[in-house]
Amino acid sequence: MGDPGSWMRHEVPAELSSLVGRGAEVARTRALLATERLVTLTGPAGVGKTRIAVRAVRELRGERGADVLWAGLARWPSSPAGALAAELGGGLAGREALLVLDGCEQLGDGAGELVGELLDRWPGIRILATSQRVLGVDGETLLPVGPLVPPPAPGDAAGPGDAAAPPALAEIARSAAVRLYTERARGADPRFALTEHNAGAVAALCRALDGVPGALELAAARARWIGPAEALRRLADDPLEFLAGGAGRAGGADALRLYRLAPPGERLLWERLSVFAGSFDEAAAAEVCGFGALGPRDAARILRRLSPALLAEPGHAARYRLPLAVRAFAARRLARNPDGDADTAARRHHERCRVTAERAAWLWRVGAQLEARALALRELPELRRAMDPSGPGGPGGALEIAVCLWFLWSACGLVEEGGRLLERALAAHPAPRPARALWLAAWLAASFGRPEVSDPLLVEAWAAAVQEGEDAVLAYLAHVRGTVALWRDRPAEAADEYRDALELLPEQPGFGPGRQALEAALAMALAAIGPAALPAGAGEGPDLWARSWAGYAQALRRRREGRPELARTWLLRSLETQFALGDRLGQALSAELLAQMEAELGRYEPAARLLGAVAGHRPATACAPRAERVLRLRLTPEALRAARAEGARTPLRALLREL
Repeated sequence: MGDPGSWMRHEVPAELSSLVGRGAEVARTRALLATERLVTLTGPAGVGKTRIAVRAVRELRGERGADVLWAGLARWPSSPAGALAAELGGGLAGREALLVLDGCEQLGDGAGELVGELLDRWPGIRILATSQRVLGVDGETLLPVGPLVPPPAPGDAAGPGDAAAPPALAEIARSAAVRLYTERARGADPRFALTEHNAGAVAALCRALDGVPGALELAAARARWIGPAEALRRLADDPLEFLAGGAGRAGGADALRLYRLAPPGERLLWERLSVFAGSFDEAAAAEVCGFGALGPRDAARILRRLSPALLAEPGHAARYRLPLAVRAFAARRLARNPDGDADTAARRHHERCRVTAERAAWLWRVGAQLEARALALRELPELRRAMDPSGPGGPGGALEIAVCLWFLWSACGLVEEGGRLLERALAAHPAPRPARALWLAAWLAASFGRPEVSDPLLVEAWAAAVQEGEDAVLAYLAHVRGTVALWRDRPAEAADEYRDALELLPEQPGFGPGRQALEAALAMALAAIGPAALPAGAGEGPDLWARSWAGYAQALRRRREGRPELARTWLLRSLETQFALGDRLGQALSAELLAQMEAELGRYEPAARLLGAVAGHRPATACAPRAERVLRLRLTPEALRAARAEGARTPLRALLREL
């Protein structure tokens, strides 16, 4: 039977270190144990279930003198559930005790049977269980334990779509994940400190490790030899190698243990789920992973069973991610699968991404632009993987998806990323390269102020469009030329190009900006020329993005008419749409016009702060903002630099509230 003392004891394990960011879970556990007979802490390996249990029962013992029996099941005896229940029962007869069963996943399906028998035999006991699986016992109360919240990625800190600097040191330091890493790193290296220099790398490392405490502690324990930036590089190169050898339960050893305990169907699903780069829901898992020996229904059923061992996606109900070590281990197993599952899963994943991109593009065309943006951003980790030209879709498939997502790159603030993805896929594509992709790459390069890149692409795209008979591409190339002219303060030339674009654009182009967007561009050019009436219909229709640009044109016109308050109203209305969509270029131009109007009112420092807030989100080759000339005359160089620097540190929304 084995020695019960080796896995069951009356003493609660000692706390190895302080518990960071888990006060709420400890309090909730204690509260539930006061009313429930069975409480199960669920969550993936390394997330901190055992430490929460230790703290909760220690507090209960200290405050109420609770009778506690601790059973660590990592070294469970090889016995049937009934025999284990009988052995445990030897110490439970006649007692009103709290029994802690730590690591119930070690027993597989037998864990539920064991717990059910214990509760039936000894009515005086309560059970606190930790498990990567739901036990499935009547009366079970679940308390999911998630990872610590990592700091937001750069660009997310100021709110959706707000043009702002990366998160400041103080904001990064508030993250529970960063606090844990910093505390443990300081224990390994007393000289370690979170500074402006390393805060970005620490934040990125916490995100890469999913905020899982066990993984964070493993990385922090090596801080004396491996700094956060180097740790991040090694983690990207080989997650299993980096996470190997830790004393916690968040590394490759735990992934191997989890895999060995799983029945064949679960092993197969673990492997196939590794094709997902980010989060997935039940429908996605069934669609991508449900084939061959594991059908769609089986995949969905097994996912529901596995869900407690996965990372829940914050803010998205019923969406999960594989923990990093598990994903890396499962991907390695999938690559060695003798039945060709790796290729099949990758093809199915790419096809799902293609369909997702097409749906997002359709939503944008019909006016559901916020929904299109939300879908594309939610699926962006998968779409990035599908846009790898070395993947199953090849360069052509990668470019097809990138073109579908034109709005995400140009209208939703991801210009640089879209440009990089397109450049990579175009470089791998044999000649002749597709006109649509060349147009989009040229537009994004021009948007980022890179004429040395955009000009040759415009020439190649025009030749390809003529060869392919792509009238829509010819129209969009005229639109790009017009936009470049407008940024260089040549509005008459821009207006001519926009008129050509509208003449060339088919009624139903099927991709790219719609007619309403091109009409709004023409309205901007005409408003920049003078106070003439704008084109009929400008700003009407379902296209939110186009309406925001038409609103900017209205603001230009009203300002020229000497009606600054009405111009401000139009601009603020446009900015709300630009914030919602994440249109950083739109925010920059709107803020620059606001700055110009502020300067005309003698409010020079607020104007300078507005320019500072959006300085990094305009084409480098565009003419300097008109307000800049006034501010250089009215403010000292020191005052201008200080105001711009303050603006660069402040979200644009906050600056607007001060006007």
